[in-house]
Amino acid sequence: MTEPLAPPPFDPEAAAAAAERFAAAAEPDVAYALHDTPVGRVVLAATRRGLVRVAYEDFNGGEDEVVDDLARRVSPRVLRAPARLDEVRRELDEFFAGERRAFDVALDWSLVQGFGRKVLQATARIPFGETGSYASVAAGAGSPKAVRAAGTALGRNPMPIVVPCHRVLRSGGALGGYTGGVQRKVTLLTVEGVLPA
Repeated sequence: MTEPLAPPPFDPEAAAAAAERFAAAAEPDVAYALHDTPVGRVVLAATRRGLVRVAYEDFNGGEDEVVDDLARRVSPRVLRAPARLDEVRRELDEFFAGERRAFDVALDWSLVQGFGRKVLQATARIPFGETGSYASVAAGAGSPKAVRAAGTALGRNPMPIVVPCHRVLRSGGALGGYTGGVQRKVTLLTVEGVLPA
């Protein structure tokens, strides 16, 4: 007669160790890195689709606040993994060194929807060294009269610098506002030769 099968013994420590090994080896949904630029330290984050966030660390409450926001809005599986951001870090360095006029990294637009996304996509089409107005990006987004809403969308840009909201000025050429402060906008426009060095 065959004896009944008994379940294997459960070892909680071994199970916890296995879970830790899995978490360490698993690819995160969102990888992030810190990067120093001439306009301050930024938190860069990417999903498998592309760059999803460029956040000025000081303006957005610090690294932990940015990571918590990504965990709430994109995925709780967020991991600091600088190598996954090497391409965008290189492109940012080239931009600030005057060696790059456009970013080639793929973008993940999941943090912005609807009219806001259209405004930012219209903004992304403004060439290096040129500027647009709030009215022109509103028109580019298909709603020429929605100038105020366009300004709001620009203020919520989740990927400043790469999606160049700094190139949008008020009608008449006044600088207007900027995510992260107007001084950063001045620096970025100076890098592009729009403002004198």
